[in-house]
Amino acid sequence: TMTDTLILKSAAVGPWPMNTYALICAGTRQSVLIDPGAEPDTLAGLLADSNPIAILLTHAHPDHVGALREMRERLNVPVYMHPADSHMAVTADTWLADGDTIGLGNHTLSALHTPGHTPGMITFMLPDQRAIVGDTIFKGGPGKTWAPQTFRQTLETMQHVVFTWPDETECFPGHGPSFRIGEERAAFEAFLRHPPPADLFGDVTWEM
Repeated sequence: TMTDTLILKSAAVGPWPMNTYALICAGTRQSVLIDPGAEPDTLAGLLADSNPIAILLTHAHPDHVGALREMRERLNVPVYMHPADSHMAVTADTWLADGDTIGLGNHTLSALHTPGHTPGMITFMLPDQRAIVGDTIFKGGPGKTWAPQTFRQTLETMQHVVFTWPDETECFPGHGPSFRIGEERAAFEAFLRHPPPADLFGDVTWEM
């Protein structure tokens, strides 16, 4: 029934643009804001008629936190993030670890550490297998990496976390459209069958 659902709203904000998400418990009207990148009035609109309880960060890159300071002041709620991204001059009220849970009304979100694009990247898994993945993975490939060792870390995240999810898992990324894991699995497995050069990093696609 509608009263049991988590409503997912999104808006593409800022010059890049970046996907900000709001999750609202239909039963209690509690909400969280995920990745306040820009355009505070747009973000406030996503939360209309709800009671915000937290701001969640998938990671601390500037395009994902551009409106954090203002939204923190407007909403007066705690900020959650992974401590491995604290070097980016963003601070949290609650530091998340892999496997932590966050209550949202009648529901529970899971924080999954999915490092690679940043060391502290977090995916927020909804109870119905929707996943807010930040820049962990996009349609067609993983999030950008800046060195060979972080690309290798991304591949480990893909093998041991992301592609263990069921095919019907719907991923909502930080940029671009949502997609299902099942749509990406064949291309990822083909990528792994032809090991990439050891020095590979940057903007990588599964179909090289």
